[in-house]
Amino acid sequence: MSVRVLKSIGQFTAVLVVLWAWVPLAALAEDSRLQRMETTEDGRAWEAVGRLDVDGEGFCTGSLIAPDLVLTAAHCLFDARSGDRLKPQTIEFLAGWRNGRASAYRTVARAVVHPDYIFDGEVSTSRVRRDIALLQLQRPIRNTTVIPFQTDERPRRGADVGVVSYAHDRSEAPSIQEICGVMARQEGVLILSCDVDFGSSGAPVFSFDGGKPRIVSVVSAKAEVEGQRVALGAALADGLQLLRAELSGTRIGSRMPAGVGRVQVGAERSTGGAKFIRPGG
Repeated sequence: MSVRVLKSIGQFTAVLVVLWAWVPLAALAEDSRLQRMETTEDGRAWEAVGRLDVDGEGFCTGSLIAPDLVLTAAHCLFDARSGDRLKPQTIEFLAGWRNGRASAYRTVARAVVHPDYIFDGEVSTSRVRRDIALLQLQRPIRNTTVIPFQTDERPRRGADVGVVSYAHDRSEAPSIQEICGVMARQEGVLILSCDVDFGSSGAPVFSFDGGKPRIVSVVSAKAEVEGQRVALGAALADGLQLLRAELSGTRIGSRMPAGVGRVQVGAERSTGGAKFIRPGG
């Protein structure tokens, strides 16, 4: 199986091909369409998903998993042009952002990325599966309409999942795709049929087993598999435990652990957005 991913660096782009051991893609039911949640009623159950405004120049998507913790993609914490790590205080979480208003506004106090995540280097399963980060907010969100989501183990191949995200062409209100599928799992990476775009990086991937949404992955990149556009999801399981442990032992303003490097991310803006593919490119 080959996956084509477009990596953008300023005005320069290069197409990278990531090779997986061949695995058959699961047969999936028809995906639902992406639906924009324009009204408060539409998005009532999803207020804990928010836009992450990054350094005043770009944005990603994040989701609240505790009153003071936001889950997102690690590459959202770096400047794509310089490769520098961004100061946490330059990132703001806008819970339930919709048409110029949010249910809660919080600046980020601390941030940690997976300790084995490398920002430089070629696109690979190793990099995608570790593309997760936890942000600790300056103050917990105690709004009763913003309920943190629980997390769960990664879903089985062939399972239905859903995604709530922002993107460059729908930055003012979140959109939901209630049904998309897990096409394959390989080395901790989920290959998903979900519809994502620039700005969707860090968006929560939900499982609905038992009738309750639980986050099982975050969007890391957009790619192409055997001619089909897909999303690549980062694993949570062990990595999330590592992040929680790292955050609990990190003081505000302290340096990140050794091994946390710099990445070049694909985005239209300097910091935010899922990496994008160019058909045939």
